[in-house]
Amino acid sequence: MKVVQKACKNCSFITEEDKCPLCGNNTSREWQGYVVIIDHTRSEIAQRMGIHVNGKFALKVR
Repeated sequence: MKVVQKACKNCSFITEEDKCPLCGNNTSREWQGYVVIIDHTRSEIAQRMGIHVNGKFALKVR
């Protein structure tokens, strides 16, 4: 069975769920690129993307 990763249309969090576990919005199979945030408190990328938790986030979600 192939695992399908989806990205949240609101916060870009990548998950296997149909609803985002962080914000509760719908997820999409249509996404490109990703960044893994390990320490959101010190990450300049996390600050620029508005990310306030550690995890895997899509760069572009359709």
